[in-house]
Amino acid sequence: MLQSEEAARRLGVKVSTLYAYVSRGLLASHPEPDGRRSLFALADIEQLARRRRRGEPAETALATITTGVTQLRRGGPYYRGHPATGLASTMTFEEVAGLLWGTGAEGDWTPPALGECPLVEVSDRMRWSLVMCGATDPLRADLSPAAVTRDARRVIAALADAVPGPEGSGGPQLSIAMRLAERLAGPAVQQPGSHDAVEWAAALNAALILMADHELAASTLAVRVAACTRADLYDALLAGLATLAGPLHGAASQGAYELLVRVERDGPSRALNDILHRHENLPGFGHKVYKDGDPRFVALWDLARPLLSEERRDLFLEILERAAADGVPQPNCDLALAALSWGTGMPPDAGRTIFTVARLAGWTAHYQEELMERPLRFRTRAVYSV
Repeated sequence: MLQSEEAARRLGVKVSTLYAYVSRGLLASHPEPDGRRSLFALADIEQLARRRRRGEPAETALATITTGVTQLRRGGPYYRGHPATGLASTMTFEEVAGLLWGTGAEGDWTPPALGECPLVEVSDRMRWSLVMCGATDPLRADLSPAAVTRDARRVIAALADAVPGPEGSGGPQLSIAMRLAERLAGPAVQQPGSHDAVEWAAALNAALILMADHELAASTLAVRVAACTRADLYDALLAGLATLAGPLHGAASQGAYELLVRVERDGPSRALNDILHRHENLPGFGHKVYKDGDPRFVALWDLARPLLSEERRDLFLEILERAAADGVPQPNCDLALAALSWGTGMPPDAGRTIFTVARLAGWTAHYQEELMERPLRFRTRAVYSV
């Protein structure tokens, strides 16, 4: 983070011009802890400086969005001022969703009756469930805060129940984390109250909280754009699901899962060397925001670690050591999700499933916030080039 004088110097402008960029939404300013001065993200300043060097007007930079939902700091995402890494071990996912929405955890988390889904792929089943939730809601056009959070609870419960699982699994009396634990984790958690079931649910609850929001990720921006047109919540969440489907976003943990499978099959040295020899990035390593390491990885790995067998735990630690020795960027939350999935026998797409259910909470918070802004405010201008 840079103070205003240094940020202005790097841009070659006056401090007054720097704050003019802030007022036009071209830069975001962040208050220092004491609230007396403003700080600017180095990455944002460098991006704007590169545009200026290329001769592009500052107005072509991507405008920032003022939000009170999530702030990205060195310690990870902060939800409404609370560190997500701390919430992951002290609150339930439902409580954190209520924190993001400003409503508390109270409310009905029972999914609507949707009938039998004819689809097989989990991601397709989730999209189908979301469409059906909207199609069966006679009040879907009600955009009041109470209606939006009511619908969000129904959607989250429905998409959690869309995940195939053992017969008799799930139920509205269970938490969202436990419903997913029963469906994803296999026989160990089919016995409510068992030690394994409690540990599974705790790790999944933490994963849901840590993945619930991450400021203005691509899918979140898609939800906000839909909200600015006053699309109902169901359609806005569909925009988020469509964007999340890309392999560089919601499916990133599956690439890390495949890396772990390959390492287990070929050995760490051969697998990592083969990938790095082709100058590829290692899936699950590095992050655009957290240059010094993703705090969400540490928080989730601490809970996932006891669930792995000793053999797989040692193998995973060897991967981390070899990657660090080769100068690979530090691991991110996608690798922690993959470790939890691969190390405990979940399906390869389990990380994506957890990510999707979790992010519905954050999307809803941003949807609510966007409804408070003027409609149709997103109209990005193109820079025409032949």
